[in-house]
Amino acid sequence: MPSRVLFVHNDPIATEALLGEAFSDAGFEIDTFTVVPAERTGEPAVDVTFPDPTGYDVIVPLGARWPVYDDALRATWVGAEMAMLRDAAAAGVALLGVCFGGQLIAQAFGGTVGRAPAPEIGWYDITTDRPELVAPGPWFQWHFDRWTLPPRAVEIARTTDASQAFVLDRTLALQFHPELDHAVLVDWLADDRDGEALALGLDHEELLTQTRQLGDDAAKRARGLVNAFLTYVAPRPS
Repeated sequence: MPSRVLFVHNDPIATEALLGEAFSDAGFEIDTFTVVPAERTGEPAVDVTFPDPTGYDVIVPLGARWPVYDDALRATWVGAEMAMLRDAAAAGVALLGVCFGGQLIAQAFGGTVGRAPAPEIGWYDITTDRPELVAPGPWFQWHFDRWTLPPRAVEIARTTDASQAFVLDRTLALQFHPELDHAVLVDWLADDRDGEALALGLDHEELLTQTRQLGDDAAKRARGLVNAFLTYVAPRPS
Protein backbone atom coordinates (compact mmCIF):
# COMPACT_ATOMS: atom_id res chain seq x y z
CA MET A 1 0.00 0.00 0.00
CA PRO A 2 1.58 3.34 -1.02
CA SER A 3 2.42 5.99 1.53
CA ARG A 4 0.12 9.00 1.72
CA VAL A 5 0.91 12.67 2.33
CA LEU A 6 -1.61 15.42 3.12
CA PHE A 7 -0.74 18.97 2.09
CA VAL A 8 -2.73 21.49 4.12
CA HIS A 9 -3.41 24.62 2.04
CA ASN A 10 -3.94 27.11 4.85
CA ASP A 11 -3.99 29.89 2.24
CA PRO A 12 -5.43 29.06 -1.22
CA ILE A 13 -2.37 30.46 -3.02
CA ALA A 14 0.17 28.66 -0.80
CA THR A 15 0.31 25.29 -2.55
CA GLU A 16 2.77 22.39 -2.46
CA ALA A 17 4.37 23.02 -5.91
CA LEU A 18 7.93 21.61 -5.80
CA LEU A 19 7.23 19.68 -2.60
CA GLY A 20 4.34 17.90 -4.27
CA GLU A 21 6.62 16.84 -7.11
CA ALA A 22 9.25 15.65 -4.63
CA PHE A 23 6.81 13.55 -2.59
CA SER A 24 5.30 12.13 -5.77
CA ASP A 25 8.78 11.17 -6.98
CA ALA A 26 9.30 9.46 -3.60
CA GLY A 27 6.25 7.27 -4.26
CA PHE A 28 3.63 9.06 -2.18
CA GLU A 29 -0.03 9.45 -2.99
CA ILE A 30 -0.94 13.12 -2.53
CA ASP A 31 -4.06 14.58 -0.93
CA THR A 32 -4.74 18.27 -0.35
CA PHE A 33 -7.06 20.10 2.02
CA THR A 34 -7.95 23.80 1.71
CA VAL A 35 -8.53 25.64 4.99
CA VAL A 36 -9.44 29.22 4.03
CA PRO A 37 -11.21 29.40 0.65
CA ALA A 38 -10.34 32.15 -1.80
CA GLU A 39 -13.55 34.07 -1.11
CA ARG A 40 -12.72 34.29 2.62
CA THR A 41 -9.11 35.53 2.53
CA GLY A 42 -10.33 38.96 3.66
CA GLU A 43 -12.21 37.38 6.57
CA PRO A 44 -10.21 34.26 7.35
CA ALA A 45 -11.67 33.34 10.76
CA VAL A 46 -13.61 30.33 9.48
CA ASP A 47 -14.66 27.18 11.30
CA VAL A 48 -12.97 24.12 9.83
CA THR A 49 -13.26 20.39 10.38
CA PHE A 50 -9.93 18.83 9.48
CA PRO A 51 -9.47 15.36 8.01
CA ASP A 52 -8.57 12.45 10.26
CA PRO A 53 -4.76 12.73 10.43
CA THR A 54 -4.26 9.04 11.16
CA GLY A 55 -5.00 8.17 7.53
CA TYR A 56 -1.68 9.68 6.47
CA ASP A 57 2.02 8.91 6.81
CA VAL A 58 3.06 12.58 6.54
CA ILE A 59 1.17 15.86 6.99
CA VAL A 60 2.58 19.09 5.54
CA PRO A 61 0.97 22.33 6.78
CA LEU A 62 1.91 25.02 4.28
CA GLY A 63 2.19 28.82 4.31
CA ALA A 64 -0.34 31.60 4.83
CA ARG A 65 -0.52 35.37 4.83
CA TRP A 66 -1.85 35.72 8.40
CA PRO A 67 -0.11 35.54 11.79
CA VAL A 68 -0.54 32.24 13.62
CA TYR A 69 -1.03 34.13 16.89
CA ASP A 70 -4.07 36.11 15.67
CA ASP A 71 -6.73 35.70 18.39
CA ALA A 72 -9.67 35.23 15.99
CA LEU A 73 -7.80 32.56 14.06
CA ARG A 74 -6.65 30.75 17.19
CA ALA A 75 -10.28 30.66 18.30
CA THR A 76 -11.27 29.01 15.02
CA TRP A 77 -9.19 27.02 12.53
CA VAL A 78 -5.70 27.71 13.84
CA GLY A 79 -6.67 26.22 17.18
CA ALA A 80 -8.31 23.27 15.43
CA GLU A 81 -5.30 22.72 13.19
CA MET A 82 -2.90 22.78 16.12
CA ALA A 83 -5.02 20.12 17.83
CA MET A 84 -5.01 18.04 14.63
CA LEU A 85 -1.21 18.27 14.42
CA ARG A 86 -0.82 17.21 18.04
CA ASP A 87 -3.15 14.26 17.40
CA ALA A 88 -1.17 13.37 14.29
CA ALA A 89 2.15 13.38 16.12
CA ALA A 90 0.68 11.33 18.96
CA ALA A 91 -0.50 8.77 16.40
CA GLY A 92 2.95 8.50 14.83
CA VAL A 93 2.34 10.66 11.76
CA ALA A 94 5.42 12.57 10.60
CA LEU A 95 5.05 16.35 10.17
CA LEU A 96 6.81 18.80 7.84
CA GLY A 97 5.84 22.44 8.46
CA VAL A 98 6.54 25.22 5.95
CA CYS A 99 6.75 28.90 7.01
CA PHE A 100 3.32 29.56 8.58
CA GLY A 101 3.07 25.77 8.91
CA GLY A 102 6.39 25.67 10.75
CA GLN A 103 5.26 28.47 13.04
CA LEU A 104 2.00 26.60 13.61
CA ILE A 105 3.96 23.54 14.70
CA ALA A 106 6.12 25.63 17.03
CA GLN A 107 3.03 27.18 18.63
CA ALA A 108 1.19 23.84 18.83
CA PHE A 109 3.98 22.09 20.71
CA GLY A 110 4.81 24.75 23.29
CA GLY A 111 6.88 27.38 21.50
CA THR A 112 5.80 30.93 20.74
CA VAL A 113 5.55 33.04 17.59
CA GLY A 114 6.00 36.80 17.36
CA ARG A 115 7.29 39.56 15.13
CA ALA A 116 10.84 39.15 13.83
CA PRO A 117 13.26 42.09 14.12
CA ALA A 118 13.22 42.36 10.31
CA PRO A 119 11.16 40.71 7.55
CA GLU A 120 12.82 38.32 5.12
CA ILE A 121 11.56 38.31 1.52
CA GLY A 122 13.59 36.86 -1.34
CA TRP A 123 16.34 34.27 -1.72
CA TYR A 124 18.56 33.72 1.32
CA ASP A 125 21.43 31.47 2.26
CA ILE A 126 21.11 30.03 5.76
CA THR A 127 23.49 28.69 8.37
CA THR A 128 22.80 24.99 8.85
CA ASP A 129 24.09 22.51 11.41
CA ARG A 130 22.79 19.53 9.41
CA PRO A 131 23.45 20.20 5.72
CA GLU A 132 22.58 16.60 4.90
CA LEU A 133 19.02 17.41 6.05
CA VAL A 134 18.65 21.14 5.38
CA ALA A 135 21.09 22.47 2.81
CA PRO A 136 22.45 26.02 3.11
CA GLY A 137 20.33 27.18 0.19
CA PRO A 138 19.57 29.57 -1.25
CA TRP A 139 15.98 29.18 -0.06
CA PHE A 140 13.06 31.53 -0.71
CA GLN A 141 11.66 33.46 2.24
CA TRP A 142 8.53 35.56 2.75
CA HIS A 143 7.78 36.14 6.41
CA PHE A 144 7.52 38.80 9.10
CA ASP A 145 7.32 36.56 12.18
CA ARG A 146 9.60 34.05 13.87
CA TRP A 147 9.24 31.28 16.45
CA THR A 148 10.82 30.34 19.73
CA LEU A 149 11.58 26.65 20.01
CA PRO A 150 9.15 24.23 21.65
CA PRO A 151 10.50 22.17 24.56
CA ARG A 152 12.88 19.40 23.36
CA ALA A 153 13.10 20.84 19.85
CA VAL A 154 16.58 21.15 18.34
CA GLU A 155 17.30 24.11 16.08
CA ILE A 156 19.31 23.04 13.05
CA ALA A 157 19.35 26.17 10.85
CA ARG A 158 19.10 29.94 11.20
CA THR A 159 19.68 33.38 9.71
CA THR A 160 20.65 36.50 11.63
CA ASP A 161 17.02 37.43 12.23
CA ALA A 162 15.17 34.12 12.57
CA SER A 163 15.44 30.44 13.35
CA GLN A 164 15.04 28.58 10.05
CA ALA A 165 14.56 24.92 10.97
CA PHE A 166 14.07 22.68 13.97
CA VAL A 167 13.54 18.98 14.58
CA LEU A 168 11.19 17.63 17.25
CA ASP A 169 10.84 13.84 17.30
CA ARG A 170 9.42 12.97 13.83
CA THR A 171 8.70 16.59 12.95
CA LEU A 172 10.70 19.06 10.86
CA ALA A 173 9.65 22.73 10.90
CA LEU A 174 10.97 25.14 8.27
CA GLN A 175 10.76 28.92 8.16
CA PHE A 176 11.61 29.14 4.46
CA HIS A 177 9.68 28.00 1.37
CA PRO A 178 11.26 24.95 -0.34
CA GLU A 179 8.08 24.51 -2.38
CA LEU A 180 8.33 27.82 -4.23
CA ASP A 181 8.63 27.83 -8.02
CA HIS A 182 8.15 30.57 -10.59
CA ALA A 183 4.39 29.98 -10.99
CA VAL A 184 3.79 30.19 -7.22
CA LEU A 185 5.75 33.43 -6.96
CA VAL A 186 3.75 34.93 -9.84
CA ASP A 187 0.58 34.25 -7.83
CA TRP A 188 2.05 35.66 -4.62
CA LEU A 189 3.25 38.87 -6.24
CA ALA A 190 -0.09 39.35 -8.01
CA ASP A 191 -1.84 38.92 -4.66
CA ASP A 192 0.52 41.25 -2.74
CA ARG A 193 -2.03 44.02 -2.41
CA ASP A 194 -0.21 45.66 0.50
CA GLY A 195 3.02 45.91 -1.47
CA GLU A 196 5.13 44.03 1.08
CA ALA A 197 7.89 43.21 -1.40
CA LEU A 198 7.98 46.68 -2.93
CA ALA A 199 8.04 48.26 0.54
CA LEU A 200 11.35 46.47 1.14
CA GLY A 201 12.75 47.82 -2.10
CA LEU A 202 12.37 44.51 -3.91
CA ASP A 203 11.58 44.69 -7.61
CA HIS A 204 9.00 42.13 -8.75
CA GLU A 205 10.71 41.45 -12.05
CA GLU A 206 14.08 40.92 -10.38
CA LEU A 207 12.53 38.42 -7.94
CA LEU A 208 10.85 36.58 -10.80
CA THR A 209 14.03 36.53 -12.90
CA GLN A 210 16.10 35.23 -10.00
CA THR A 211 13.49 32.56 -9.27
CA ARG A 212 13.42 31.50 -12.91
CA GLN A 213 17.22 31.27 -12.96
CA LEU A 214 17.28 29.22 -9.75
CA GLY A 215 14.40 26.96 -10.84
CA ASP A 216 16.33 23.78 -11.62
CA ASP A 217 18.55 24.07 -8.56
CA ALA A 218 15.55 24.88 -6.34
CA ALA A 219 13.76 21.75 -7.55
CA LYS A 220 16.85 19.64 -6.78
CA ARG A 221 17.08 21.15 -3.30
CA ALA A 222 13.38 20.47 -2.68
CA ARG A 223 13.80 16.82 -3.70
CA GLY A 224 16.90 16.54 -1.55
CA LEU A 225 15.09 18.03 1.43
CA VAL A 226 12.13 15.68 1.10
CA ASN A 227 14.36 12.62 0.68
CA ALA A 228 16.44 13.65 3.70
CA PHE A 229 13.30 14.30 5.76
CA LEU A 230 12.02 10.82 4.88
CA THR A 231 15.43 9.31 5.70
CA TYR A 232 16.41 11.13 8.88
CA VAL A 233 13.22 12.47 10.48
CA ALA A 234 10.12 10.60 9.36
CA PRO A 235 11.04 6.94 10.02
CA ARG A 236 9.34 5.33 13.00
CA PRO A 237 11.69 4.18 15.78
CA SER A 238 12.68 0.54 15.37
